[in-house]
Amino acid sequence: MGLNSHSFRVRYEETDQMGVVYHGNYAQYLEMGRVEWLRALGITYKSMEDNGVMLPVISLHIDYKKSALYDDLLTVETRLTSKPLVKIEFDYRVLNEAGELLATAHTVLAFMDKRTGKPMKCPDYILDKLED
Repeated sequence: MGLNSHSFRVRYEETDQMGVVYHGNYAQYLEMGRVEWLRALGITYKSMEDNGVMLPVISLHIDYKKSALYDDLLTVETRLTSKPLVKIEFDYRVLNEAGELLATAHTVLAFMDKRTGKPMKCPDYILDKLED
């Protein structure tokens, strides 16, 4: 359901002294995947925020398989796992240019009303895009 791929090159600042990507950077890579997944759906994260919707991460799980290195071209595959209600869940695969699996991940985010700070249902305009 709803797969999107986003590629980018590892920057020097994302690596340690051995040229290996620091594990904490993967959370940012997953965020890039989610943002681009939304953009491919025709929705920007900025427009969601402008409409009073926030999407905080409430759960993050990453399994590391192989190291990503400086200057590697990485691809984050982002897949929606099910129809969103109050939460939205994604599965990810991070691959290098050779197609080797570097990491798998899963995130859960909650739709939150920016004004009240309380959970809310997935906006209809997102559900409508998913129906198309």
